[in-house]
Amino acid sequence: MSDAADRLSDVRAKIADAATRAQRRGDDICLIAVSKTHDAAAIRPLIAAGQRHFGENWVQEAATKWPELRAETPDVKLHLIGQLQSNKADEAVALFDAIHSVDRSSLVQALAKSCDKADRQPQLFVQVNIGDEEQKGGCKVPDLAALLAEAKGAGLIISGLMAIPPADIEPAPFFALLDELAERNGLSERSMGMSGDYETAVMLGATHVRVGTALFGARG
Repeated sequence: MSDAADRLSDVRAKIADAATRAQRRGDDICLIAVSKTHDAAAIRPLIAAGQRHFGENWVQEAATKWPELRAETPDVKLHLIGQLQSNKADEAVALFDAIHSVDRSSLVQALAKSCDKADRQPQLFVQVNIGDEEQKGGCKVPDLAALLAEAKGAGLIISGLMAIPPADIEPAPFFALLDELAERNGLSERSMGMSGDYETAVMLGATHVRVGTALFGARG
């Protein structure tokens, strides 16, 4: 418990410091603890320390561990940060409070049907392939406006953009580009920044940071 609380306090302090340097409020940044591959026993100490937003990569994994954890702590919020298959849209809409990986027309249409059927809509982010990497999911930058228009036409409310910059390259220019794209398209939320670069992301406009290792510790 104390280790989890200490790690959480340290990350929150660094977010607050980065926000202050950017003349922002630390309380305006949502810290998402990336709990993918971690079991309930590893997650509970962070919940006990006050963390409430958690991120998962896979619908199936989340469905096996979160119903019990949410029964224990009903105010936990769950974010899907990994790629979503269109045939899992119904499950994702039922389980998650936010989906950060809307990235293609087929998924927009599947989510629109699922949201209508369930009469609920998670908070939605369009994932942008900010580094134009073939191996990564995400909408290509030139296709962003058309995808946002399609989502609006389908009745979906997109609140922001998400991106994962290329590895081993200075992330700041990519964060700045995502911030610019969100501004250009009238979107208020930016989901960007992970354990190694979340302070930079906060200084460049992140509203949601996705932190795993810095909260759960390095794997043994």
